[in-house]
Amino acid sequence: MTQTTPRPLTEALASGGDLLLRNLRCPEALLMGGAPAGAPVDASGTASVDMLIKGGRIAALEAPGRLEASARTVDLGGRHVWPMLIDAHTHLDKGHVLGRAPDSGGTHAGAREATTQDRIAHWRHDDLIRRMDFGLSCAEAHGVAAIRTHLDSHEGQGETTWGAFAETREAWKDRIALQAVALVPLDAWGTEYAPHLADLVARHGGLIGGVTRASGGTHGSLSDIDALLDRLFTLARERDLDIDLHVDEAAEGGALSHVARAAIRHGYEGRVTCGHCCSLARLPEDEMHAAIALVKEAGLSLITLPTVNMYLQDRVPGRTPRWRGVMPLHELREAGVPVAVAGDNCRDPFYAYGDHDMLDTWREAVRICHLDHPLGAAAALAGPAPAGITGLKGGSLGVGQPADLMVLEAWSMDQVIARPQSDRLLLRAGKLLDVALPSYAALEAAPAAHEAA
Repeated sequence: MTQTTPRPLTEALASGGDLLLRNLRCPEALLMGGAPAGAPVDASGTASVDMLIKGGRIAALEAPGRLEASARTVDLGGRHVWPMLIDAHTHLDKGHVLGRAPDSGGTHAGAREATTQDRIAHWRHDDLIRRMDFGLSCAEAHGVAAIRTHLDSHEGQGETTWGAFAETREAWKDRIALQAVALVPLDAWGTEYAPHLADLVARHGGLIGGVTRASGGTHGSLSDIDALLDRLFTLARERDLDIDLHVDEAAEGGALSHVARAAIRHGYEGRVTCGHCCSLARLPEDEMHAAIALVKEAGLSLITLPTVNMYLQDRVPGRTPRWRGVMPLHELREAGVPVAVAGDNCRDPFYAYGDHDMLDTWREAVRICHLDHPLGAAAALAGPAPAGITGLKGGSLGVGQPADLMVLEAWSMDQVIARPQSDRLLLRAGKLLDVALPSYAALEAAPAAHEAA
């Protein structure tokens, strides 16, 4: 049987206007400033509150029964209400080429080669616009408020991709906030193309980034990594740009400590994000904790991509993988390192699945990374944590914030995690959002004649 949200609730939320939502539950980690005074908080860290919405914004959050019914009242009966979430690491330019790109075999090397072939053959302006728009339509229908995307910015491709991104960002500015990061192999920052790319990023208000390997190489293969990082950091400082890097996306890496020392050397503490960092979890305990201490000293923020890294890491045909491919989140959080969970690739050679659904990504992260028993502040990893790392707005509920909400057919955290919440209701500025997931036919029916030109 298909579970559906009761029609009276849908109708009550559809009309918009000032609204008093009574008897809702929300993880305390998603409430700015924590639970209101007197609000009960259960063992899973979920607070029971009432919310007043005026003029499309949250006007008040109080313990149940403390707000007078000065607006139309809807009783949510204890349902979970979450803010729209933030995806701090995606690849909108790569997405939704599965079936068109060559088969990758599910390996990192195969994904790089398949993506390169698809990029050369197809990544023109209209193709990028169409696929990014499709991905954003999926994200909107799932309640994603903001996205940071990495953009392949190789020489000969960068201008096209950043131009398509700028057009997309403008078209979506009132629906999903977007940031972009230039993605190239680290040795590209040692070429004559580097200043041009840095200027391109600066014109678009982006971030300098890259992956800590050489062009066509693997992680851990850069003998001149410190010199390349110095060039990258210098270009970033000259343009006052933050940095976001793909680091150690392999069983053995070793680049993370080099990035941390470069951040300290260049006075860039608090301005550098590192994604993946898979090999960190495979270090001996004493080495891992020493590396984490250095990360903390350097002010790095780390983002784990659990679904994609479990798909790619330790894949050998005919052999069951022996490790999970995710960074040591518990130890990083204990050390006070800012960490977040994000979605990464979607239906492309690096990950054959996904739908730009951060709630689903978070649910998977809880199970993969053992973020439960107790759940506590786990929800923050998809809301306030990525907001703090990226500077993007959203991911939490607080007085004065836009009333951009997800109403779930769930009354407890275990219910939130157990089901995909495909019947969630979305409110933007306090009014029911009437959006649906885009049909895959929108991709299949798209003209492709110009792509091979």
